[in-house]
Amino acid sequence: MAGMATEARSVSGIDAARFGPYQFRIAALCALVAGLDGFDTQAIAYVAPTIAETWKLDKAAFGPIFGAGLLGLTAGAFILGPLADHIGRKLVIILCTVIFGLFALLTARATNIDQLLFYRLLTGIGLGGAMPNLIAITNEYAPARLKATLVTIMFCGFPLGSTIGGLVSAPLITRFGWESVFVCGGILPLILIPILWIAMPESARFLAMKADGEKKLALILRRIDPKLNPADCIAQIRSEAETGAARKFPIFELFRGGRAPITFLLWLAFFMNLLVMYFLVNWLPSLLSGLGLSLEIAIASTAILNLGGVVGAIMLGRLIDKRDPAIVLGLAYLASAAFILVIAYSGANVTLLLAGAAAAGFGIVGGQIGLNAVAASAYPGAIRSTGVGWALGVGRIGSILGPMAGGALLSLGWSSQQLLLTAIVPAVVAAIAVFLLRAVR
Repeated sequence: MAGMATEARSVSGIDAARFGPYQFRIAALCALVAGLDGFDTQAIAYVAPTIAETWKLDKAAFGPIFGAGLLGLTAGAFILGPLADHIGRKLVIILCTVIFGLFALLTARATNIDQLLFYRLLTGIGLGGAMPNLIAITNEYAPARLKATLVTIMFCGFPLGSTIGGLVSAPLITRFGWESVFVCGGILPLILIPILWIAMPESARFLAMKADGEKKLALILRRIDPKLNPADCIAQIRSEAETGAARKFPIFELFRGGRAPITFLLWLAFFMNLLVMYFLVNWLPSLLSGLGLSLEIAIASTAILNLGGVVGAIMLGRLIDKRDPAIVLGLAYLASAAFILVIAYSGANVTLLLAGAAAAGFGIVGGQIGLNAVAASAYPGAIRSTGVGWALGVGRIGSILGPMAGGALLSLGWSSQQLLLTAIVPAVVAAIAVFLLRAVR
């Protein structure tokens, strides 16, 4: 989730084209891969309580495992994302899907903590490399008026996949054991590979920059809109690519012209929100089990948190378009902090617990997508990509440290309730950082 950027980029005549079945197919395929990405990313959190019980492990041992998976996500985004410029986005998406499907299957065969950590790290590389390219292809083939909407809807496949994972994990674990969750998470992506190979087009930008790609792109453009002139579209794509390559902006540009306070506050908000988000989605099943709740309820609560994120992404996006983004997000983060408190003190009241989880996910998971949009609007167009990219990079550090900090605090003897209460702090700090953006912009 951390890898999403909603900045729209022009791809010639496609921007003005109608939205038809072919573009719907592209967005749907990307959303499907994103959903499987979300399923496999979340799977380890759902099975952690059962593995801990089966292998006689302390829950704290899962801190490094959660962190390794997220480290893999970060490495995948940085390594496999740029690889698409050389071999194509379609091939990278398929490669990443093979990687996370294969290593999910291997995770089911893990027999000790070291193997589990190793397989989660490699699974994470595939998971992290897929998302930037899914966003790029969805964005490239969407009309200008629908770019942000389609990317947001596509990206919602990630938390929706996490939600579906929660719904099926508990019965799978009960009937077939924890391994079955990873078998499911491995087989489904591998089944999808031939469909992606046949039905997903290559990136328009990649094809336009290749001499042997012009004919393929011309066929794609005609399927999008027969009125498009392929030669004009290809010429414009090449012109845009050359302009983009000529504009390189080092990081210090983010601190010039009075932008230092804006950059610092954005980095703080990204760091804190992704820290608390990945802390919750990874540790919530184990912490709720530690509070005496059944595995089914613990997993369902985390699934509901992700589902709240899907609703939040859509509703907060609409509010941000109409209201002050800093106020909308700041209030969402403050409300989430309050609902984390509700989760911590819900006790055996399952209705209150599920309501608190949904509301916390609404603000924290859903708000992250809105925060990407705020970051994009905080900088002038010439350095926008640099600003958003660095904010996401700082945020990824928080996403790794959050789960690892949870394991460290558990090893020091902190209770499940104390850990949940601690998660309120980064949510409040994120809210304060976003509110302060209004004063410095």
